[in-house]
Amino acid sequence: MSSSYATILRHPGALSFSLAGLIARFPMSMVGISTILAIQELYGSYSAAGTVSAANVIAVAIGSPILARLVDAHGQTRIMLPATLGSAAALIGLVVAAQAHAPLGLLIATSALAGLLAGSFGSLVRSRWTTVLTTPEGVHTAFSLEAAFDEVAFIIGPVLATVLCTSPALPPTSGWVAAVVLQLGGGLWFFSQRATEPTPHRRTRHRSPASAATSQPEPTRPVLRHGAVVAVIAVFLASGAMFGANDVAAVAFATELGMKSASGTVLAAWGVGSFTAALIYGSRSWRYPLWQQFLVGTTALAVGASTLMFAPNLVVLGVLMALTGMAIAPTVTTGNSITQVSVAPSQLTEGLAWVGTAMNVGVSLGSMFAGHAVDAAGSHGGYLLVAAMGWLGVVMCLAGLRTLRRARPRHTLPADPDATKTD
Repeated sequence: MSSSYATILRHPGALSFSLAGLIARFPMSMVGISTILAIQELYGSYSAAGTVSAANVIAVAIGSPILARLVDAHGQTRIMLPATLGSAAALIGLVVAAQAHAPLGLLIATSALAGLLAGSFGSLVRSRWTTVLTTPEGVHTAFSLEAAFDEVAFIIGPVLATVLCTSPALPPTSGWVAAVVLQLGGGLWFFSQRATEPTPHRRTRHRSPASAATSQPEPTRPVLRHGAVVAVIAVFLASGAMFGANDVAAVAFATELGMKSASGTVLAAWGVGSFTAALIYGSRSWRYPLWQQFLVGTTALAVGASTLMFAPNLVVLGVLMALTGMAIAPTVTTGNSITQVSVAPSQLTEGLAWVGTAMNVGVSLGSMFAGHAVDAAGSHGGYLLVAAMGWLGVVMCLAGLRTLRRARPRHTLPADPDATKTD
């Protein structure tokens, strides 16, 4: 029987940690655009703005899996509370440095430090759900809810940051300040909820064959040696590149039509479609294997992405993006579910952080390459890249199909993560 959203949110502490996680993840959608707007305004250089923003993105990609591995071993609060405080302090340092027109190197350093310590709140929240819930159906619903919350953050966050950074009554660094407030407010609320925090696992190192007959727990394989997880990472990297390229192509198309200010509304249609699909997808259980759902979702994204270049105006583009966006959340949810059933419970936060990081890196790469494509061939060139990245995701999915087929939900999930330590 399908688990409803009301059912899972009635679990003790579930609503509170989910809402706190939502607030704490807003900075992930605000820091990048805030950096571009603030640095360009204060330093008059898009190149400098892009460099400072890229430093943050690269640092997040490096730091998130490392922090997640430490979280799995030592606990969420012990690792991420000081990391979150450090990330917020670095963002405050970035605000002060930018306002003082400090050398670019200092801005790059503080931006990188903020990203290195930011972590992935999405993986922390999803990890808590697997502790609170005991059935695959419940986890499916919870992961769909979190995918919807991701879209909420990405729909509202950039708009909020843009309004704050461009308001004549506020300093251009206001987007960063708002990100710090949300990061600290949501993060401190989240970490204060210790009852739902997953039990940390001390991992065992590889043992010699002579010790295999002992009663000690089996050592876990590294996350990146799970074929299904690697396949999801590859698909998410391509899909992320598609999302990043689409952002640039949509702005270029709107600019070509003399309606640049409408580009944000068009991009919001992408998120609205995904948000709607997340709620629908998570409201029922699906009998199809995870690998089939993942392949169908990835293919639907590619097909939808291939139609965007044919839009004659922004209205049609918005409709096509909303329809295509309906494949995003189900695909992301299924990818996270495949990761969840593939790795050991002691590796869950790390596994989820890896796939989330792959998506973010893909977005950055897609944005960068789309800029060159748009310079060379206008918005049409950008949308050709969008379609190509969509189909590359399908190719990656097909290439990993053999390992993806082995990813099957467990009939029940351990209420206590200590109950299962093998993979």
